[in-house]
Amino acid sequence: MSCGNEFVETLKKIGYPKAGMLNGEDFDWLFETAEDESFFKWFCGNVNEQNVLSEKELQAFSILQKSGKPILEEAALDEVLKTCETSDLKTQSVDDKELERLEEEVQILQKLKNLKIQRRNKCQLMASVISHKSLRLNAKGEEATKKLKQSQGILNVVNTKISNELHALTDEVAKLMLFYRPSNLGQGTNPMVFLSHFSLEKYLSQEEQSTAALTLYTKKQFFQGIHEVVESSNEENFQLLDIQTPSICDNQEILEERRLEMARLQLAYVCAQHQLIHLKASNLNMKSSIKWAEENLHSLTSKAIGKENLDLKISSLNSEILKLEEQITHVKNKSLPAIVKENAQLLNMPVVKGDFDLQIAKQDYYTARQELVLNQLIKQKASFELLHLSYEIELRKHRDIYRQLENVVQELSQSNMMLQRRLEILTDPSVSQQINARNTIDTKDYSTHRLYQLLEGENKKKELFRTHGSLEEAAEKLNQDISLLRDQLAVSAQERSSFMSRLNNDVDMLCDALYQGGNQLLLTDQDLMEQFHQVESHLNKLNHLLTDILADVKAKRKILTANKLHQMERELYVYFFKNQDYLQDIVENLENQSKIKAVGLED
Repeated sequence: MSCGNEFVETLKKIGYPKAGMLNGEDFDWLFETAEDESFFKWFCGNVNEQNVLSEKELQAFSILQKSGKPILEEAALDEVLKTCETSDLKTQSVDDKELERLEEEVQILQKLKNLKIQRRNKCQLMASVISHKSLRLNAKGEEATKKLKQSQGILNVVNTKISNELHALTDEVAKLMLFYRPSNLGQGTNPMVFLSHFSLEKYLSQEEQSTAALTLYTKKQFFQGIHEVVESSNEENFQLLDIQTPSICDNQEILEERRLEMARLQLAYVCAQHQLIHLKASNLNMKSSIKWAEENLHSLTSKAIGKENLDLKISSLNSEILKLEEQITHVKNKSLPAIVKENAQLLNMPVVKGDFDLQIAKQDYYTARQELVLNQLIKQKASFELLHLSYEIELRKHRDIYRQLENVVQELSQSNMMLQRRLEILTDPSVSQQINARNTIDTKDYSTHRLYQLLEGENKKKELFRTHGSLEEAAEKLNQDISLLRDQLAVSAQERSSFMSRLNNDVDMLCDALYQGGNQLLLTDQDLMEQFHQVESHLNKLNHLLTDILADVKAKRKILTANKLHQMERELYVYFFKNQDYLQDIVENLENQSKIKAVGLED
């Protein structure tokens, strides 16, 4: 229950008229200050029907006030009562013994009265404290029920959320467990998602078949021993073949046959070239003789030559033939053998070139076949390495998942242990007994008192007992003050940001006005200068008008000081505009004076 509602309830108790129409929340502002709050709390806790005056008492008091008699209050009333008591004591005639006895009785009764007054004060204080506590406990009970309902709602929402998350987690774990179960291909219910689930028998059988076919192909296409190179997986053997290398052609008989074959080919080529040269020489001889015969026949037909000239020509030709034969024999016997010996190797060049061309063609053929074999081997090796790499990747992923699952199991076990500890602490009877602990703070609990003083600050309240509830209220008030300060800081930050944005906009506008789109600063604005000139012209005109007005005022003042009639007119005009009643009185007085003067003149 709020403080305003308590105030309205007390008003209803004492019989305040129209108290049922009042709203308690409208009176909460009375309890905001510390002084008013203490008074109103005392009023709500102590005032009841007995403290209210009846209608008869009110009527008697009103009659006493209307009679005009003095009403004694406080100190004056106490003095009157004392004088009344002393007068009564003087009037009575009592013995000394009775007087002493009465004084003793009075002292005893006074002590009893003081004791009863103390007890009454204590009882009133306890009653006020108990009533205040009951009100606070009712308010706290209502707040506790509200908080309990709110917490139950929040816990139900959290419980449903946690249950949904647990169901989703169990479903995901079940799906994950399906992946790691052994597959049943016959049933078809467990699809294989990992590479390790698949069998490699078909792949290995295909690879074996391909390697067997490749070895057969190499045996057919290449020389003996090359299939051993293909079957081995050493990288050094994956190179181009060289047939002339002694590592492959180590047979001496094959080399000897090859040398003899080359010698036979070279000899045959030389003989063929020799025959070709003889045939070319005989062909040239025949052509030259035919040509010479044709020339001589032509000359014989054209000219008639004598027998003696023919004999001379024949003898000269015979001598030339002998010389030529001698030269030919000289060339055959001396110069030609040396030249032939020198150029004998050149005669073998075409044979050697043909042999090398044949070897190059064979090498090209073997390299082409080797490339096919190498491509196939590279494909096999690449597929094997890819499979190996995929297995390694899958193994690493499985290890990572295993580590993560181990961490999850450890975290779940730790959270389970912590939950068990909390449940044990909650089920502990020592903890459950502390639920109904007393609300007041122990006097020996210095830390709590110091905390209360820190939270209370300068707003210190005079309380008989310090309670945990007041400590919680101070903490809540501090939290509210902090939230208010944060809101104020946020508002001030927003205002500062808006002010800075406005300031930046104003600076931009000022820069635009000063620079006007250029790079040079303009110290004067044409529009402003024109306005300033207009203002100066208006000021000059105003100055002239003021000087004229002042001159006119001075002239009128001189006239007024010189002529009293004008002064009276001016005063009358002032009264006419400001105080018409006073003007009317003056006019009436003047009329009366004029009438009196007129009557005096008539007499």
